[in-house]
Amino acid sequence: HSFATLMNMNAARLGMTNTHYVDSTGLPKPGHYSTPHDIAKLTRAIINDFPQDYSWYKQKWISYNHIRQPNRNRLLWRDPSVDGLKTGHTQAAGYCLVASAKRDGTRLISVVMGTPTDSARATDSEDLLNWGFRFYKTYQLFTANTPLNSARIWLAKNKKTPLGLSHDLYVTIPQGAYSQLKANMTILPNIKAPITKGQQYGQIIITLNNKTIDTAPLVALANDPVGGVWSRFTDHIALFFTGDKA
Repeated sequence: HSFATLMNMNAARLGMTNTHYVDSTGLPKPGHYSTPHDIAKLTRAIINDFPQDYSWYKQKWISYNHIRQPNRNRLLWRDPSVDGLKTGHTQAAGYCLVASAKRDGTRLISVVMGTPTDSARATDSEDLLNWGFRFYKTYQLFTANTPLNSARIWLAKNKKTPLGLSHDLYVTIPQGAYSQLKANMTILPNIKAPITKGQQYGQIIITLNNKTIDTAPLVALANDPVGGVWSRFTDHIALFFTGDKA
């Protein structure tokens, strides 16, 4: 029970809002459920957060106690770009497969659940991945630690502090849709010193055809300490006339 509680805490942290764990086995039980979308979120976390362990998922053969068994992910033999990830089967869930492939610098994840056979889950996964690579394209929009905007900082040594992203920002969108992408930035009002590097002071919002597809925090790229007496005095006067008397 305690371990399942820990699993649910981590699921919530990953944004798996339609998942609830009852035990660690994954076997059917009342109240134990998930969705393909949530499993994709979990898969993304495994790939991004545990790269040192991810290579295990592409092993075609596994030996234990002098018994050699094949990996049940058939795509490892069919497609050299596939390098993971997990098969599963219960009578309630059917034959399931979480697969991932990387081609020309782009990685995609497919999640197939509820198929009637081992062969069907592999074929459906292969079709999904091929469809994704054919009709979608990944773009790097922004580079980490590069100034994208600046914020006016009150009571600070430096009046402006550069803002940017702590990680590179990529989007995967339908082919031909790049011209419909827009990036909007929002910055908190009346930011006061001291400023801590890495702390969030705004947000960048990526939209495609007016629909939000991604957001990322705008963080300070440098520290900005409290300014001298005269600098703080003039800022206090300016803040008074803006209605902020802090």
